[in-house]
Amino acid sequence: MSIRHSMKDEELQIAAYRLEAKPAQDVLVWAMEHYGSSLVLASSFGAEDVVLIDMLQRLAPTVPVFYLDTNKHFTETYETRDRLQERYGAAFIQVLPKLTLEEQASRHGDELWQRDPNLCCQIRKVEPLKRILANYQAWVTGIRREQSPTRAHAKKVEWDEKFNLVKFNPLADWTQSQVWEYIHDHDVPYNPLHDNHYPSIGCSVCTRQVMPGEDPRAGRWAGFTKTECGLHK
Repeated sequence: MSIRHSMKDEELQIAAYRLEAKPAQDVLVWAMEHYGSSLVLASSFGAEDVVLIDMLQRLAPTVPVFYLDTNKHFTETYETRDRLQERYGAAFIQVLPKLTLEEQASRHGDELWQRDPNLCCQIRKVEPLKRILANYQAWVTGIRREQSPTRAHAKKVEWDEKFNLVKFNPLADWTQSQVWEYIHDHDVPYNPLHDNHYPSIGCSVCTRQVMPGEDPRAGRWAGFTKTECGLHK
């Protein structure tokens, strides 16, 4: 039986229990020791993800990092990617949708994100993610419990039913203050949009500034009930 299936039940639950109180670095080391070349980090180059990139460069620099390139990211996001690659001498894996923006418009109409953001995310994020994760047995994400109610019960180690592999969330119990303390202490390059009222950064066409007092994810898909792109349960 492959690791993909053998780690699903009791062994995974034991690991989740044992690692829950451990520091993020310990979770990453455990993940690397158990999955090696079958482990991958997903990055949107947000604050949490740059922390994890820095940690992995210190602990396990051979772990690959990929990003979903929707072709609609902010210029600042692409510039952050470039600064991180230069800083660490790394080459991140670009994962593109099967449809170009022109092909998507031809099939579904112009500016699909304004009419059906769920379908747009499915085409430009979920399907590409499913495609790349099929090559791995475990992935690492930067989700934190305090980010939103939909993430409040995330475990540091869990089985990802949606994509059928193990999921590590090393920063699950971190606060926003801890994230920024790490970034500043280690001088980690980060997206400058964070300094301009963008706590959560997605595609430029679906992300707005968040004003004081608003929910941190209020800037994502404003005007819709949608709060997640579909990558996480």
